Amino acid sequence: MSSNAPRHIRLTSHPEPQAHRWPLRWGAAGPAERGPVIGSVTRPSDRNVIGTHGGSYSLYRALAVSAGALSPLQRPDLANTHPVTEIGPYPQWTEPGKIVSLDPWGHVTGEAFGQAIGEGIDIRPTIAITRARLNMAELNALVGQGELAPDGQVLHGNGDVSVTKAAIDPVWWLPGIAERFGVAEHDLRRTLFEQTGGMYPELVTRPDLSVFLPPIGGITAYIFGDPRALADRHTRLACRVHDECNGSDVFGSDICTCRPYLIQGIEEGIRAAQGGGVGLVVYNRKEGRALGEVTKFLVYNARKRQEGGDQAATYFERTECVAGVQDARFQQLMPDVLHWLGVTRIHRLISMSNLKYDAMVEQGIEVLERVPIPPDRIPPDAAVEMEAKKAAGYFAPEAPSPADLARTVGRPLESM
Repeated sequence: MSSNAPRHIRLTSHPEPQAHRWPLRWGAAGPAERGPVIGSVTRPSDRNVIGTHGGSYSLYRALAVSAGALSPLQRPDLANTHPVTEIGPYPQWTEPGKIVSLDPWGHVTGEAFGQAIGEGIDIRPTIAITRARLNMAELNALVGQGELAPDGQVLHGNGDVSVTKAAIDPVWWLPGIAERFGVAEHDLRRTLFEQTGGMYPELVTRPDLSVFLPPIGGITAYIFGDPRALADRHTRLACRVHDECNGSDVFGSDICTCRPYLIQGIEEGIRAAQGGGVGLVVYNRKEGRALGEVTKFLVYNARKRQEGGDQAATYFERTECVAGVQDARFQQLMPDVLHWLGVTRIHRLISMSNLKYDAMVEQGIEVLERVPIPPDRIPPDAAVEMEAKKAAGYFAPEAPSPADLARTVGRPLESM
């Protein structure tokens, strides 16, 4: 071989790229043509993705196997697990570039690939759809104050709220992810490999595998009213896209507006459904702006211990000093779940975030109105956050201050 010939370096413990029995054709018109997503570890020869099912929970599964509590050969019995309602298919499922971070056919695995599953192929759903009821103290208070009225269908007399909810695990089509972020696919693969400490060698050794099941949290979509109405542009849709904040959402921490805004999104969803429309709350597992809760708490300490105390002027500076970046949520992938649900128009977006709004509009989703949080729902300790976000451009430049918001609540904010 001449010295000028190209050299191919690979890990010899991994197989060469090869024709696969279960090829994946992303964007195909149906699940059979697209092919099943197989992240099984019980029959490695069937695998057609990088990673395995369950996201971050795959590590707990590994621990259960290690502890002898779970057989490594166990496969789920999917009898009667099918969705309680139909979702799709919608045109966005096959439109190039619209969905790159989840499997639009992930909820019909049992039906679409029943024969293969019966033959022993370990094919698992990545989406599950069920019905439930919610009950939250703030909603009960609104009922008691007469702000919300039970109707017996969406909102019940005891304060329960009927919802359809979908749990969605991440499924990344790497060529589409790379295109969405404007990077070369091989650079994306190399960075994912390096920044996970080499956890997934197939990222760099198997270019024939184009789908990755990352070990991260997923998404839950809460739907108020008829899920099929989400795709009807003429049905009024109120939508809140919410990023996880455990401290506020679950424990009521008052340093941010997360739980109050989440409650407002649910409230608006209830009102929309009661008025013949539909409500949607999308809950993303992106704790601490996707920087994690440890980083979040470190930043809290740094902000409050600095000279002069917590200040809007240094809000994001202290985050960047600790984490190296102000925000790692990168809303570019967020609209995928809206495309999966068939959403093309949002009548009331319960958000003032330019990052979320811009990501939706860039992906072709029309937003008619952006609804701010009422000032009386902003905890006193969260005023710093609101002012810092306004100064940093999270909101439109002409966004009203908390004191001004009272005069605009409930009115369209065309400039936002």
